Amino acid sequence: MNKKLAALFLSSVMAAGIVGCGESAAPAQTSSSNTETASGTETEAGSEGGYSTDSITINIWDSNQQAGLQTIADEWSAKSGVKVNIEVIDWDNYWTLLEAGASGGEMPDVFWMHSNTAQMYMENDILLDLTDYIAADASVNQDNFYEGVWNLYSSGGKQYALPKDHDTIALLYNKAIFDKYGVDYPTDDWTWDDMYEAAKAITEGSNGDVYGMAMNTSNNQDGWYNLVYDYGAKVITDDHKGTTIGSAEGKAGMEMVRKLLTVGAPQSVVAETGTDSLFMSGKAAMITQGSWMINAFYTAENHADYAWAMLPYADTNANGACDAGERYSAYNGLGWAANANVADPKACYDLISYFCSEEGQKKQAELGVTMGGLKGVSEDFAGAFEGMDVSAFVRAEEEGDLFFRPYTRKTTVWEDALQQQGGFLDAWQNPSDAALMETACDNAQKIIEDAIAAE
Repeated sequence: MNKKLAALFLSSVMAAGIVGCGESAAPAQTSSSNTETASGTETEAGSEGGYSTDSITINIWDSNQQAGLQTIADEWSAKSGVKVNIEVIDWDNYWTLLEAGASGGEMPDVFWMHSNTAQMYMENDILLDLTDYIAADASVNQDNFYEGVWNLYSSGGKQYALPKDHDTIALLYNKAIFDKYGVDYPTDDWTWDDMYEAAKAITEGSNGDVYGMAMNTSNNQDGWYNLVYDYGAKVITDDHKGTTIGSAEGKAGMEMVRKLLTVGAPQSVVAETGTDSLFMSGKAAMITQGSWMINAFYTAENHADYAWAMLPYADTNANGACDAGERYSAYNGLGWAANANVADPKACYDLISYFCSEEGQKKQAELGVTMGGLKGVSEDFAGAFEGMDVSAFVRAEEEGDLFFRPYTRKTTVWEDALQQQGGFLDAWQNPSDAALMETACDNAQKIIEDAIAAE
């Protein structure tokens, strides 16, 4: 990549923020392909000399996944004779190191890709083209993976990563706080209005000492995106060329967000403390959170008080039941990718293929690392956390609807703009003013449309 292109690329990547599958905690994951095809063959890949390298370095950003992924990698190493070393780099430094590598520095052999940055990496020849390897790998069938995650890592008819996982969103609540203020626990029959009433009762019952709920409006995937879709709108249309956030349905969803913010933690408090810290310190009774964060709460001091429910739904037809299209959960997924200039691309692909094999993906779920990028392998995930029922994340897709985390070619351009003045910032900071939210939806419609037009 020439220096001018590298500079443009790096400036674009550096704008990416942390969203979903982020730095904190998605349990480890596994991968797909059997011994014969994922690893070439035992004879080809073994110590007899099937590969030109004897070690592969992997970079990830989540320490909670390291042990589980290393277990799976070690299984592949035992078959292939190639040692795998998984290194954890914190989110910010992770992208800094990849950016440096993209402009001529040293890159890891294998690493994670994220929806915020994938398009720029794919377009600039930084990722190994896996297309031919996949075509020769009978164990990899595109139809068996979650469509949104597979498509995310495709560009120009080529495939640059295999889906590592997928995630869903659920409602986390503190039973002790609900008991203290005499409020019934959330159920899967809750609407967003029910959540509002419960949050209001706790906030008012505690005289503001405890917030009934907390939402970080900067975290769109595990927060307000879901309400937009529940009420019938789309942040980004399916063709990635438009938005309906400024429609009546979009405004209805964001109006519900506004109502929730009036009985929740102020955004100034959230910005200073964070929703997870507010919840674990007993200052917030409810938050919505992604499956990648389960382990953080499972290992928390007061985890016995914590429980999960499915996200509430929007009863848009007022029939008192959750119908199709009224309860959505965003889903996203990381991709296993390799350095385009890696010394032994076949070894790296075979490792990725093993991570994404049915065997690897099932082990990932069993270990509680995360749910799979392959369909139908995540049943054991719900039972991986003894004493904590996390089935709400699996039921989100079995009993509700999923939408893939919205993206376009330059997602961070409009995502960042929505967080600023002229976007939703004023409405989020002043939720008592309904007119601000309606205006913000109109502004958001234009921000997204203009950004897409400029892509």
